[in-house]
Amino acid sequence: MQPQRIVSREEWIKARKAHLAHEKELTRARDRLGAERRALPWVKVDKTYVFDGPDGQATLADLFAGRSQLVVQHFMFAPDWAEGCKSCSFWADGFERMIPHLAARDTTLVAISRAPLEKLAAFEARMGWTFEWLSSGSSDFNYDYGVSFTPEQIAQGTQAYNFGTSGFGIEDAPGISVFYRDQAGNIFHTYSCFARGLDMMNAAYHYLDLTPLGRHEEGLPYPMDWLRLRDAYKPASGAATCCRS
Repeated sequence: MQPQRIVSREEWIKARKAHLAHEKELTRARDRLGAERRALPWVKVDKTYVFDGPDGQATLADLFAGRSQLVVQHFMFAPDWAEGCKSCSFWADGFERMIPHLAARDTTLVAISRAPLEKLAAFEARMGWTFEWLSSGSSDFNYDYGVSFTPEQIAQGTQAYNFGTSGFGIEDAPGISVFYRDQAGNIFHTYSCFARGLDMMNAAYHYLDLTPLGRHEEGLPYPMDWLRLRDAYKPASGAATCCRS
């Protein structure tokens, strides 16, 4: 962290207002991007997908729970993993309590992973989550929506992640997919995002972005190396931060 200028309150207000102008530019750009996103064309889902859930098997249509919009959080949890991805868990901690608010706006959110239901249920209980989490292990859903890759694809480097703009080194990847169901029961895929496109759904990162240190992930082996499952953090030692040590 670089030393900052210490100024009077008046000078701070002047600098803050200059930055506020840039924030407003970003807000207007985000509004335009949102409108453009909503205007994207749709793809009709003709394939039948069946998932294993707490109440038995469910189709994609069932997941809407009577609402017209469905958001699927592609949670990284491969069948042979002992626990869910710590990064996806970071996102899950954030959306866990959003479910009723989304439902009030005709939107259902569920998580889907390839791991068997028993593993999902055990990990969900450990983390204290209550959102609906289903297994797609018996279907092609994860592969069709670009978040799972075969061993052959990984070995050959042909796994096309994030619409082919990058690869991914392991079998499961994170993402979000959005679907719409019309009154006739037709289902349409309307949107998906991956990689840094998921940032906008992580409130904790945005809080950190407001602080002087920001995410302070520079110099780590990879950006989220610091992250742990929330029950795996060591108690705070009270030691000074690196910038003041």
